[in-house]
Amino acid sequence: MHFNSENDEGNVEYKLKLTSVDRDRLNELATQLNYRVNEGGGEAFYDLGVTDEGELLGLDPKEAKVTFKNFDKICKMINVSYTIIRSVEGKKGTVYELLVRRVAETLPISVSLVFVGNADAGKSSIKGALVYNVLDDGDGLAMSKVVRYIHEIKMRRTSAVNTHILGFDILGNCVNSDLINYSESEIYLKSSKVLNLIDLAGHEKYLRTTLRGILGNLPDYAALIVAANSGVVGTFKEHLGISLALKIPVFICLTKIDITPEEKIRETLDDIIKVLKLPGVNQIPYLVKSKDDIVLAARHIKSGRVVPIFTISNLTGYGLQDLKAFLNIIPPRISWKECYERAFKFYVDEIFNVTGVGTVVSGLVEEGAVSVEDEVLVGPFEDVRNSFKKTKIKGIQINRVFVKRAFAGQSATFAIPSIEYSKLRKGMAVLDKNLSPDPVRTFKAQVKVLHHPTTMRVGYTPVIHAHTIRQTAKIIEMSKEALRTGDIAEVTFKFIMRPEYLEKNETFVFREGKTRGIGTVQETSND
Repeated sequence: MHFNSENDEGNVEYKLKLTSVDRDRLNELATQLNYRVNEGGGEAFYDLGVTDEGELLGLDPKEAKVTFKNFDKICKMINVSYTIIRSVEGKKGTVYELLVRRVAETLPISVSLVFVGNADAGKSSIKGALVYNVLDDGDGLAMSKVVRYIHEIKMRRTSAVNTHILGFDILGNCVNSDLINYSESEIYLKSSKVLNLIDLAGHEKYLRTTLRGILGNLPDYAALIVAANSGVVGTFKEHLGISLALKIPVFICLTKIDITPEEKIRETLDDIIKVLKLPGVNQIPYLVKSKDDIVLAARHIKSGRVVPIFTISNLTGYGLQDLKAFLNIIPPRISWKECYERAFKFYVDEIFNVTGVGTVVSGLVEEGAVSVEDEVLVGPFEDVRNSFKKTKIKGIQINRVFVKRAFAGQSATFAIPSIEYSKLRKGMAVLDKNLSPDPVRTFKAQVKVLHHPTTMRVGYTPVIHAHTIRQTAKIIEMSKEALRTGDIAEVTFKFIMRPEYLEKNETFVFREGKTRGIGTVQETSND
């Protein structure tokens, strides 16, 4: 066994041993580890007994004792903790792989994850089993704990975007498992790392809701759920294609293995692997069977090429602990720290009229930060000038915990009582007061047609999905006379009903019937 050579960038550090270190060397090692932890968004992998070239030599018991004693000192210097996630035998001794995690002083490390896949694959059931630490009863028990509406329980089909959190403490223990009742605020406050688990609709007729859930939450990863007894059917390929087109790394959970014959399980796995290896998909399937596989899968999923595959039974619990161990160590993919210094930007995902509070909006803070009593701009509104209105943030909650400030990467709710509930809509932007935002009526973009049954021409009117925006737009100009599946071109769109707020270089998805496409905004205009 041999690792790749050490990379100067990223959140992985190799060390042969830490036996002869003076104070200056300890400071140097602490600075180095701090860099790796920052690169990983609060987490890093630290491999002891490994050379810079990736050769696994290992440590004898005496070397290991001194090395860990010195490593404890290094960790205290930068306020981090660690757990040994695996150990293997090298040429001369034991190699230790450590997961180093920042000690939470204020906010936990956050990773967001969307559950996608065909209807009836078991997305809500697996989420319910993870979040509530219960096994399914074969009659919808696990699902019933996480859906929002009674008709979803009756139909056994999710139709809305729904988010729950799964928390881990600094030692990697699941916080949810220790609670008698699910409490977002308690989990959030007790966790060193939080997974935002976003359940999306699987049926094709709810694709618009699924796209809003993906584009409005900017997830780190996508969990593609496949029922072993049904196989690769329905929206499996479409959800996989959308995730890969948006460059979201994917892992697969093969569910219902308790009711599926071995032959059918193998057939479904073979079909999944064939799809992943298709030209244009070009992914590397990785079937997780052991603790070592879990660690390797977590280390490589961020690359976007490796697709870990877990086999799960929500009824017996088979594979659920392996999945939890994987979720505990997958690193944050999006570097939100790069967004902190930008001007505040937030798109409205949900709107509430709360008694005693007034208008409340929720969604993801995409850039910058905002505090209670800060002034912000909201819009564009549907008036003569399509204007943005100034208002104050009167309250902020994150996972039902009141906070004074929200940062990029956090899903938050904001109280803005001075804006009438009836005047707001999903897709509106909330922006820094110092910006001069222009409503966008038309925009030029480079697009790729992922699928279209015939040809696309000027006058075609697909639905545009960007952030939480969802509106029909008309194609008014194209660089080609007609577009077919696989074509790339410059296309100018015009929103049909009202202007929206879009910026250059933003990614969007367009759809209509069986048509699917993806694009990047190049120019915007209010004409």
